[in-house]
Amino acid sequence: MTGVRQNPLAATGWLFDLDNTLYPASAALFEQVADRIQQFVAEHLALDEDAAHGVRRALFRDHGSTLRGLMTCHGVEPEAYLDYVHAIEYDVLEPDRQLGAALAQLPGRKLVFTNASTKHAEAVLARLGIADAFEAIFDIAAADYLPKPTPSIYDKLVAQYDLDAATSVMVEDMARNLKPAAALGMATVWIRGDSDWGAPDADADYIDHETDNLLPWLEALVGAR
Repeated sequence: MTGVRQNPLAATGWLFDLDNTLYPASAALFEQVADRIQQFVAEHLALDEDAAHGVRRALFRDHGSTLRGLMTCHGVEPEAYLDYVHAIEYDVLEPDRQLGAALAQLPGRKLVFTNASTKHAEAVLARLGIADAFEAIFDIAAADYLPKPTPSIYDKLVAQYDLDAATSVMVEDMARNLKPAAALGMATVWIRGDSDWGAPDADADYIDHETDNLLPWLEALVGAR
């Protein structure tokens, strides 16, 4: 634990990423989304699966998200893309009463900050049984389809919800997405995982806390109150 900006127990606001953060990556829900993204690229650009995989990774690398790359380079309409990639089976998620209880004990306002759509976020929160824990969802449309870690969308979120960044915490499974939050003065929590997209910048000094699983970290935090 390095460079801690504040004690999370003193937080007035919390920003939670959605996928592979509020539920464990082992649920494999986002694997379905990733498969649908690749299928969309293959169908839209008339590519075979191997070529689509390479294009998807290149778009993500060069534009911050596959969607942004498809919009910029291929004129894709974001709503059609989001509807397609989120046509998945949500029943792999089970209600998480322990997570709900931990969130209820957590001080401060709570928002979901996701590169996905509100519709997808609402489906995930409903399956987990934790929708009531959150004040709002700030999704990719609210961010003008600019993905994390674009700094301007962090500024927009903070202003829109009148958050005090210096007393807020951001929780995220992609380490690099925490950098703009830390620059605003937020404390940061990285959810470690096995994905190659989550690890870049994992040793950065803007990561204050890290854990393999959100729930035990939250339970230890609220248990220390």
